[in-house]
Amino acid sequence: MRYIVLDTETTGLDPDDGHKIIEVGCIEIINRKVTDNTFHKYLNPEREIDIEASKVHGLTANNLSDKPLFEDIYDELLAYISDSPLIIHNAPFDLGFLKKEFEYLKLDSNFFTNEIIDTLKLARKISPGKKNTLDALCERYSIDNSDRDLHGALLDARLLAFVYLKLTVGQHDFTELTSDDTAHIIKKECINKDFKIIKASQEDIMLHENYFKN
Repeated sequence: MRYIVLDTETTGLDPDDGHKIIEVGCIEIINRKVTDNTFHKYLNPEREIDIEASKVHGLTANNLSDKPLFEDIYDELLAYISDSPLIIHNAPFDLGFLKKEFEYLKLDSNFFTNEIIDTLKLARKISPGKKNTLDALCERYSIDNSDRDLHGALLDARLLAFVYLKLTVGQHDFTELTSDDTAHIIKKECINKDFKIIKASQEDIMLHENYFKN
């Protein structure tokens, strides 16, 4: 069985205010193993990025001015996803932005016929009353998120893949889930030395996560 774990980073919190997607990251799971087949794109939003958002993911409009538009990559994204179920943490947030991007392009896509698995809802069902941010779930299930100084769509999707496997079965041997090549590929794709990184304080990160990832 094939699943796609999807995450986005955005210019702000509300697509109805004109905020847009600036990064898409996807991880493939086949037969409960994370594969090396990933999808990762930075996008030019053609607008400014809220400073609060930049503090969390480290991206600015200048970083992204030479990146493709969403309209340039959406067909590749849909081909990668195909008809696989989507695993998303707080799915209404990411899907709301994706739907708005398709509205801008006047596209009637089959993207939204995919089964959606919302790991935030799943985590709340399993652990009601507990904090269920991605970082909290990584800590709860002993998943190493030490590289997550800033949010990044591909890195977060990879962490979420492991969280999902833990939530649904509780696998303990992570050597059976992925390869060293996967981690190398993800780190290589996520790091851009030309990017001017804006660091977030712990307070900034907590406020941002609590708004739409808890």
